[in-house]
Parts: sequence; structure tokens; C-alpha cells
Amino acid sequence: MNELLIATRNKGKVREIAGLLSPMGIRVTSLLDHAGMPDIIEDGATFRANAAKKAVVIARHTGLVVMGEDSGIEVDALGGRPGVYSARYAGEPADDEMNNDLLLRELTGVPDDKRTARYRCAMALADKDMLIDVVEGTCEGRITPERRGSHGFGYDPLFLIPSCQKTFGELDLAVKQGMSHRAQAMGKFLKLLENYLVRTETT
Repeated sequence: MNELLIATRNKGKVREIAGLLSPMGIRVTSLLDHAGMPDIIEDGATFRANAAKKAVVIARHTGLVVMGEDSGIEVDALGGRPGVYSARYAGEPADDEMNNDLLLRELTGVPDDKRTARYRCAMALADKDMLIDVVEGTCEGRITPERRGSHGFGYDPLFLIPSCQKTFGELDLAVKQGMSHRAQAMGKFLKLLENYLVRTETT
């Protein structure tokens, strides 16, 4: 295997995932690099379900080894919302600014100690024949009352890491990659991928 296709059109996700995979020397592509890719309706009730669906659909369509990734933010004061609807929280079409604006409005008046949240990420591996497995990672934090920093994407300018008192929007990408939900999931995904490569190379 010399290519891993990431089943996303999100350039921010591709950049982070490619950076995390770079030690393996694997060529990373995304749906942006392949014409005629099917649109996938993310109708799963969990991040795991959506990640698995993306991986399986694209792997069957292309015949390639595929990572399906789904991630988002869960805010305790909102009962876990936006959750799997993170990317389209403010409706469709929506963008990061609209989603962040809505989250801030819904948390108006909520004190700092009640603004706990977590980023959650699921990564699925599939080939043309089957879903191999799904792994997950989480990162705990808190939602700030206003945007801080211009790095990252999604809810990063609002997601505070208490241990360093900075948001993902303020942290350099290299620092974020060492602690993020995506990094936690990627550590497990790399082991999954390594085991898959060993199995397929010996059969």
C-alpha cells in the first residue's frame, strides 16, 4: 500500500492527518484529489458510525485503502451538543464562523466552570472488501466566552486547554498535534494500520 485516501474534503483535517501520518512515509490523498467521488450523507448517531460509513463507501468505490474520520465537539452544558452535528450546527450551508457564533449565543450566561467540553474523533480503516476497525480519541477542555487565536479550524478558537490556558486557536499546530483528539485517535490508528499492512503483505 502506497496511498491512504482520507474520506474528507476538509482541508484542515487533511493537513493535520497528513502531518500525523508523515512518519510512516505514506502518501496521503483526500476526496479533493479524486474526481467523481460520491457524496456521503452523515446520518449516523455517533462519530464511530459516520467514520465507518465514510471509509466503507469510499473504499468500495475506489478500491483503495481508506480512512474515514468524523469528529466534533460535545458541550456538557448543552447536553452534548453539537456532537455529530458540529460541522452543520448552524444549519446548511454553514461555516466555522456561523457555528462558533451559535455556540457562543447558546452559552450566554453560563459560568466558566460549567462550560466544560471535549473534542471527540473517530477514525475508521477500510479496504475494498471490509471495514477493518474503528478507533477513537478525546481531548477535554472548556469553551471560552470569546474567540482567541487564529490557528486551526472549526471550534479551535473557543476550545481552551486548561493545562496551558490557551485555546487550540492560539497553539501552534505542532503543539496541538501532540494533545488533540485527532492525535489521540491517530496513535491508535497507526497501530491498526501497521497491523493491517503486516497481514496483507504476508497473505
